[in-house]
Amino acid sequence: MKDNLKRVIVDFKKLTPEILALLVEKYPDGYDDSQIISFRNIKDEDIEAVEVTTDDTKYLVKVSSKLALTMENYDEDDYDELETSDSGAIDPPEITED
Repeated sequence: MKDNLKRVIVDFKKLTPEILALLVEKYPDGYDDSQIISFRNIKDEDIEAVEVTTDDTKYLVKVSSKLALTMENYDEDDYDELETSDSGAIDPPEITED
């Protein structure tokens, strides 16, 4: 792997479908203690994360019980529409005059 990858810490709440798919692919049976990276962030807080890497970015995804549950319940079909959508955002409701 390249050593000049951009490093990004991702919280569970900001997990994208793409990163979730990478996590499930890398850890199909979940992750264990030996795969968790521990470090201190800039605020001197203890952080535990699992690592997934794309061509240009190394993601450190913060470990939580919600992350484990989301990975267990991951279904690729749930995210197909998000990936094919142009903006990935929900269209605003149509405004009509009465």
